[in-house]
Amino acid sequence: MTDMLAGYRFGAAWDEVYTSGGAPRPTYGGLHEALTAAGPEVLSNLAAFLGTVFRDQGITFDHEGVERPFPLDIVPRIITAAEWDAVERGVAQRVRALEAFLDDVYGSGLVFRDGVVPRQVVVSSQHFHRQAFGIRPPNGVRVHVSGIDLVRDEQGEFRVLEDNLRTPSGVSYVVENRRALARVLPDLFAGHLVRPVAGYPARLLAALRAAAPPGVEDPTIVVLTPGVYNAAYSEHTLLARQMGVQLVEGRDLSVVGNEVRIRTTRGHQRVDVIYRRVDDDFLDPVQFRADSMVGSPGLLNAARAGNVTLANAVGNGVADDKLIYTYVPDLIRYYLSEEPVLRNVETWRLDTPENIAQVLSNLGDLVLKPVDGSGGKGIVIGPQATDDELAALRAAVEANPRGYVAQRPVRLSTVPTLIGDQLAPRHVDLRPFAVNDGREVWVLPGGLTRVALPEGSLIVNSSQGGGSKDTWVLASPAGPAEPVAGATSETSAVLAGSGLTEPEADLPAGAGAPGLGDHVDGRRPLAVPPDLGPSEPPREQQQQQQQGRGAC
Repeated sequence: MTDMLAGYRFGAAWDEVYTSGGAPRPTYGGLHEALTAAGPEVLSNLAAFLGTVFRDQGITFDHEGVERPFPLDIVPRIITAAEWDAVERGVAQRVRALEAFLDDVYGSGLVFRDGVVPRQVVVSSQHFHRQAFGIRPPNGVRVHVSGIDLVRDEQGEFRVLEDNLRTPSGVSYVVENRRALARVLPDLFAGHLVRPVAGYPARLLAALRAAAPPGVEDPTIVVLTPGVYNAAYSEHTLLARQMGVQLVEGRDLSVVGNEVRIRTTRGHQRVDVIYRRVDDDFLDPVQFRADSMVGSPGLLNAARAGNVTLANAVGNGVADDKLIYTYVPDLIRYYLSEEPVLRNVETWRLDTPENIAQVLSNLGDLVLKPVDGSGGKGIVIGPQATDDELAALRAAVEANPRGYVAQRPVRLSTVPTLIGDQLAPRHVDLRPFAVNDGREVWVLPGGLTRVALPEGSLIVNSSQGGGSKDTWVLASPAGPAEPVAGATSETSAVLAGSGLTEPEADLPAGAGAPGLGDHVDGRRPLAVPPDLGPSEPPREQQQQQQQGRGAC
């Protein structure tokens, strides 16, 4: 282990595993011992095996046009029960406030009347859609699924970095990361009370059922995907299968008399709830982009008529706008009469000549973000930028100050990550996923930890070459914990001689949609898409464009 930590920079940022002196923090004592016992060769072999498992099961992500296994690091991230309590309360609080804000924006507009948020800030957002005005979902929920991105600052405090309320992606990797790591490191799980993540598909299904139009007791639910060329297609497939619902494309749907129907072998069947992973602009060519080949005409009118529920709702992107992000603490106070549990990162609006001048004079010391950016694209980190990059940024800000916000650089916390055969500190963030069924906001215990793999990088997005870690939320002694997963025969070969023992039994094979407490491991590999024949470049390009602001 000493060799594995050679060159490890203790104290360069707030490290979640090691103190500035190099001692393991109490929460990570067991993990430190396990890593020490395994050694670099075993860990490298296990890491290679993880990549093979993900590739064979189709758990991939498109990076620069290359389909690759979603990178999972062998070292998990651990969050204590007390730390998670604050995260859970803070995320749920934020979702409730943003739900109220969206209902207000597309309804009565009291937030404008009372001067909490200027109307111009909202209507000038790229993702504000007048077409959604007056459409109120049956149970009042617009944000059925959200991903709230958090970071830990230099003092180890969790802060909100941004909100994703449109089509946030990455939750399938949370479930698959757990499944894979539990198989590879079963003894490590046995030594920790880790809260399970496998109940997510059932929670999502329950929320979608609760969102059905009035009078529909047994709703037909579908997952709407852009198609097989989309970077997150494997996630769409997994969620549809685990919920026991159909995965469809826009061309599978038709709207007749403001009712959505799907073609089946028994004729047309009404669709009541659409969990859509298609961006607003491509969803309905009648209302938005007329050239869309991945949406279905008439969906928005059907939603307006109350005959179908779109989850998430159209127009949610206005609350994703990074300029709106600066107002969220005030929105929490306004709608909930509460103080924010989780603080924002210090952010400056470019809304006055004084603010613009101040930011422009300090570009080299700030982080500038496009307000409608996604996947880490367009972010300029001043301290790491070249003179040419800063000059181009200055021109862009001067031309469109509404298009940017400025933040102080946050030295994100680090967690040891296996780079080659050594452990090195790498910066991480955390995306907890929340599901709102209209009665409560449930936060998945864990979320997706994303890792900036290049040394010194702060860009964790997988679309920019980042990786991931399994996130362990420790349960209280009386709380539910993750069952110890079984190892495959391939894992057994890797474990040979490592000192890590096999579990007593493999995971049972499951069928159908799981119950709330069921474990969804042991599922079949993701289905391989059928041969589609000649490629369709316009459709393929549109599928690839469907990253959404929630792209991981």
